[in-house]
Amino acid sequence: MRTTLSRRRWLGGAAAGLGALALTGCDRLVASPAADALVRRTEHLTQGAQRLFLQRTSLAAEFTEADLSPVFRANGTRMPESDAYARLLHGGFKDWRLQVDGLVRQPLSLSLDDLMAMPSRTQITRHDCVEGWSAIGKWQGVQLKRVLDAAGLAPGARYVVLHCADELEQTLDGSGRYYESIDLIDAWHPQTLLAYAMNDRRLPVAHGAPLRLRVERQLGYKQAKYLMRLEVVSSFTHLWGGRGGYWEDRGYEWYAGI
Repeated sequence: MRTTLSRRRWLGGAAAGLGALALTGCDRLVASPAADALVRRTEHLTQGAQRLFLQRTSLAAEFTEADLSPVFRANGTRMPESDAYARLLHGGFKDWRLQVDGLVRQPLSLSLDDLMAMPSRTQITRHDCVEGWSAIGKWQGVQLKRVLDAAGLAPGARYVVLHCADELEQTLDGSGRYYESIDLIDAWHPQTLLAYAMNDRRLPVAHGAPLRLRVERQLGYKQAKYLMRLEVVSSFTHLWGGRGGYWEDRGYEWYAGI
């Protein structure tokens, strides 16, 4: 694995690292008012630095097949505990659909075949987990901006909320279901993919089959797996904890730039 960091990683890495000090990893969190305040301050520093010094389309470092990691750990859920997901998996995801709705002009319901018929992009990039490990993988998928272009954005659109199949906590209000969000700047970035393949094979279940997000300028917990729905919104304050993601509602920073 290469050890040279890009300028992009250097700008965001210091602030992201400070935020990570308040965290114990992708699967657990020790929260306190002081730690939460630190995370919020470093989040603004990270986002401000990236948006100030880097162009919106600046690319994350890309690698060659010789750099692929021999082992790429699966972070978070390895298999959603969902009867509905189990049925989709048993059927080879033939009945799976990605719903695209919210502040769009044309809601969409896309099958895997629909997504794979769109122009694809392949990229070899490094995944950085807040736990401190990294791995390089090869991803193929459709750029998120192509899907959003097909749906068309309605006035007021600011964020894309990614709703997932895995439920980490059994809750009546749905707050235990995994979700994430990104703004339209990251949604339109050329490396932001809805990935359906990894290392030249269909996406494995442990890595988010049938579809996951790759948003390469952010930390691993932003790379939402088991995608079911894209909801375009003006704000995520109405969603569960109001901070834009499952882990963010539990104290992680929202803008996890690296």
